[in-house]
Amino acid sequence: MIAVARLATAIGLAGLVPFIFGTLAILLWPDAQATCVKLFYIYSAGVLAFMAGVYWPIALQLEDRCFPLSPITTLVISQVFFLSAGLALLLPIQAQAVVYPIAYIALYVVDVRWMRLYWPGWYRRLRMVLTLVACACQAIAGFWLLMHPLVASAAS
Repeated sequence: MIAVARLATAIGLAGLVPFIFGTLAILLWPDAQATCVKLFYIYSAGVLAFMAGVYWPIALQLEDRCFPLSPITTLVISQVFFLSAGLALLLPIQAQAVVYPIAYIALYVVDVRWMRLYWPGWYRRLRMVLTLVACACQAIAGFWLLMHPLVASAAS
């Protein structure tokens, strides 16, 4: 039987593949750059929404306790990230290039600042790696969009 840490690590690292290939496709596939940019940000939104959903089971287990966050606060945090993920898709691509990396970093900060007691150390380390790679891909894609505004306007 495979350990949860190994399985979560494998799945987490596999989740980086679309970020990496999406970034490469944006940079190297000129005929489909507008489509690649759209798909990249749709995937970014999906991952952000998925990660925000992790707070629901925590909130449900908190019951009436308030340490370190109340269930209501935990659910609100989840919804803020979920709504950010979806609503950002309605923004112009250039704005998405800013919103998603900020949201990923904010989600990581919530995890290590307020949810620290709920996550094992291996998970916090994994989240740091996943966040760094996802944000690096976001930064590269965002920089590319700044350098190629015609494709960015065609993608929105």
